[in-house]
Amino acid sequence: MPPPSQIAIATSVLNRLVKEERSYHKEAEHQQASIAKLEQGGGDENADFTLRQERNALEQTKAMFTELKTKIRDALTRLEQQLEQDKGPGDQSSPEDITKAKEAVAGALTAIREAS
Repeated sequence: MPPPSQIAIATSVLNRLVKEERSYHKEAEHQQASIAKLEQGGGDENADFTLRQERNALEQTKAMFTELKTKIRDALTRLEQQLEQDKGPGDQSSPEDITKAKEAVAGALTAIREAS
């Protein structure tokens, strides 16, 4: 089995980063729900401590968005460059790899738009 092409590798990197960003968004939503629940009900003695911890965790999660956005843009740029280089004669990527790459580019652009 031949090694994966550069486009396939760049596509995988971009897809992983987009998936990671979605995961952080879900985690932030979960943390916000947990904070809201603690703010409404907190009847035990540890409620204030737990609330501070949840807020701290939410801030740390939100801090990851900027870094991930930068990584996604860098990976997107690399993949677009690979697609441009592959247009020339002697292209090594299969049509399937190119299709997956274009889908990854579209997905990344959507993720960037939604994050903005």
